[in-house]
Amino acid sequence: MEYILQPWPWYISGPLIAFIMFILIYLGKTFGMSSNLRTFCTIAGAGKKTEFFNFDWKSQKWNLTVVLGAVIGGYIAHFWLSNPVDIALNPNTVEQLSQLGFDNAGKSLLPPELFSWDAVFSLKGLLILIIGGFLVGFGTRYAGGCTSGHAITGLSSLQIPSLIAVIGFFIGGLIMVHLLFPLIF
Repeated sequence: MEYILQPWPWYISGPLIAFIMFILIYLGKTFGMSSNLRTFCTIAGAGKKTEFFNFDWKSQKWNLTVVLGAVIGGYIAHFWLSNPVDIALNPNTVEQLSQLGFDNAGKSLLPPELFSWDAVFSLKGLLILIIGGFLVGFGTRYAGGCTSGHAITGLSSLQIPSLIAVIGFFIGGLIMVHLLFPLIF
């Protein structure tokens, strides 16, 4: 009998995330991927140029293991736990994506129109990466954290600013998908 790999159901992954959050809150730690970028910049010596990066990065070593775990977990999930089957998309979504130039909508999680090397190294691809990277970096700094930090840590510890940030992330995502994405493609 062939074993078909499936994503973990919400009733397994959700409580695991909650368990990790209880541990972090108990230990007085906060979680967020953007804080690791600050730590990497500090390790590279950015604290000599900008006061923001002048802090004791060794106090964040535990959070760097989160990055390592995300990389290892992503590798394991992609190469050992993935089930390469078509994605069940609504036919209306497939039609809309086809109109935007996505030829094989629903055939891959990473459409080659966005994630191939040809797409990345095109003028449009480079502009999207540069402008998008700037906007994400600016937004993360302006919001005081990233989506994972606010949505997981901030909401778990009942912080009103995180609730406002998460609402803003959703509104921004809706604007991107429904208004800007069709203009770009």
